[in-house]
Amino acid sequence: MQPLTSRAKAVDRKPMTMWEKMYLPAIAKGMSITFGHMFKKKPTVNYPEKQRPFSPVFRGLHVLNRDEQGRERCTACGLCAVACPAEAITMEAAERLPGEENLYREEKYAAKYEINMLRCIFCGLCEEACPKDAIYLSETFAPSNYTRKGFIYGKDELLIPDPVTQPEEYAKAKGQRH
Repeated sequence: MQPLTSRAKAVDRKPMTMWEKMYLPAIAKGMSITFGHMFKKKPTVNYPEKQRPFSPVFRGLHVLNRDEQGRERCTACGLCAVACPAEAITMEAAERLPGEENLYREEKYAAKYEINMLRCIFCGLCEEACPKDAIYLSETFAPSNYTRKGFIYGKDELLIPDPVTQPEEYAKAKGQRH
C-alpha cells in the first residue's frame, strides 16, 4: 500500500554500539541543556513583590467613575449594556430625589449596576460607548474567587472612591492612564 504523505522516514534498526549503550552522550547532552537554563534569566515574576509592566492598551477591571465633586457620572442610559457583546452588564435606572444633587450629576442614575466578570471579554466596548465617561477599564487585575457569585461585581465594588473625602484612594484607583 502507498503512503498518504511523503513525510514517512525509514527507521534504522542497527544494534547500538558500546558507547551508545552507556548513554553517556545522551546524559551529557541533557546536562548541558540543564546547565544552560540554570544561568538564563528567569521568566517568572514574583507577583506580589514585583509587578510586570503592562502594555499601554491593557484592559483590566471595570471602574465606575465620579466627577471632581464626587458625584456619580453614570446616567443609566444603557449604552454600555447594549454595546457589550457578551451581555455581561445589567442595570436598573432610578430618578434622583430632591436633596441628592450632591450624589448624582443628572436626574437619572443607575440604582443597580452589575457586571458579570465571568461573561466579560474585556473588549472595552462599554468604555467606548459611554457618552459620560462613567465607565473605564482600569489597570487592575480582576481578583480570583471561589464562587460564581463573587465574580458578579455590583455598583459598590465598581464605584471609584470619592475624590473629595478620599483623595489618595481616588488617585490610586484612577491609575496612570486616566
